[in-house]
Amino acid sequence: MPPERRTLGLTAGSAAVGLAVSLGAVAAAGPWDSGQRTAERSRAVTQEPDSGVRHTDDARPPGRAGANAPEPAPSAAPVLGPVGPDGAPPTRAGLARALEDGLDDEALGKTVTASVVDVATGRVLFRSGGDRPVVPASTIKLATATAALTALGPDHRLATRTVWDEEERRVVLVGGGDPTLDEKRLAALADATAEAVREAGLKPRAVAYDVSRWTGPARHPIGVNTNIAPLSPLMLNAARTDDSSSGPAPRAADPAEAAADRFAALLAERDVTTRTTAKARAPRDARELAVSRSAPLSALVERLLTRSDNDLAEALARHTATAVGETADFDGARAATADVLAGLDLPVDDARFADGSGLSRDSRVTATFLASLLATAADPDHPELRPVLTGLPVAGFTGTLGGRYTGETTRDAAGLIRAKTGTLTGVNALAGTVVDADGRLLSFAFLATGSQERAAAHAALDRLAATVAACGCR
Repeated sequence: MPPERRTLGLTAGSAAVGLAVSLGAVAAAGPWDSGQRTAERSRAVTQEPDSGVRHTDDARPPGRAGANAPEPAPSAAPVLGPVGPDGAPPTRAGLARALEDGLDDEALGKTVTASVVDVATGRVLFRSGGDRPVVPASTIKLATATAALTALGPDHRLATRTVWDEEERRVVLVGGGDPTLDEKRLAALADATAEAVREAGLKPRAVAYDVSRWTGPARHPIGVNTNIAPLSPLMLNAARTDDSSSGPAPRAADPAEAAADRFAALLAERDVTTRTTAKARAPRDARELAVSRSAPLSALVERLLTRSDNDLAEALARHTATAVGETADFDGARAATADVLAGLDLPVDDARFADGSGLSRDSRVTATFLASLLATAADPDHPELRPVLTGLPVAGFTGTLGGRYTGETTRDAAGLIRAKTGTLTGVNALAGTVVDADGRLLSFAFLATGSQERAAAHAALDRLAATVAACGCR
């Protein structure tokens, strides 16, 4: 049903469930935000310790000690406390007065759009240019995640399989579009494959790999970039060639070939010796030997949003495309995302989903679209979308917000705000949920374009969200 017609009767008590879960995991910070700007390279993490990009456990002082670090206790009471006197949402005029100065902050640049939505009713409480399509950066991952959960379901798992090519007498490693495939799972797949080969008395001559699941160009339009691997349905550890597990990293030029070579080596260690690996297409009726499945999509979405994982975002966009009958490429993902989200009655007419990760500057969404999407994710009629909320970084504690909300004007909002960040050069965004001073659960989106200094823009966005958190705004 359209968000405007929903009357869900949500209160802070029900809203706090997801928030309290996140506060219980304050020590489990996600990896550092990735994007294409220079400030999002790993070097910047060590150069700018308090800039808001340091949010892994090893990037913060032990036990979150430090003069500016928010303490969990002050944040917990408002989140878990009772609803305010009348539980009413803030008024449009009240929000306008509260946010006026913050929206005029020069640190945000030339264009600032904003929207605040009452989650219980889906009603837009405030907007300032909120219907103007702008570049969303990584906040577009909210759309990617929502579309994937809707099209595939939260229990869906991504499968990497091995099959037997009888005619060619070879094991074929079939890519299933799972960038979370790691060394441990690949080794387990090799174990199971070797056992199946021995049990069936097979004598493979070679290992082949199948990447036919996806079509289109292998490179993201931004080109070679440490923030994203070449697009392939078969890759090991997102094609990273170093020991990292998140953030920018050097990538294999051909992720599928690298993964297949490693798999062949693992088979050889298990006494299944083959001569070579080759790219091939598995026979349609090939016998399955073994399979490795990812975590459920619900967990993948939480990882996607907390880590701002570009590789996983592009993979899920293609899975959405195939689920609804579109081609597994940028064009298919773009059409599928728009169609699926339109089916949720979200305002997508002016949106453009150029990619799933937000690295492209050709994407456009409105602030009202993002705030409405988050309200829809909280709708009891859509329990499958709950990971969109539980995957949001928690202000001051996890993921891409782990090093933020430490300043004098924002530290009281730490733990109260959950939001997805978005950053490209000159583009800064924040979209999430917050419980206001009266216990009302609100969703918001603030999108800024033309900023000159990233850290200042982040601080200004944090102040806007903190203002909503502190606001009764009658």
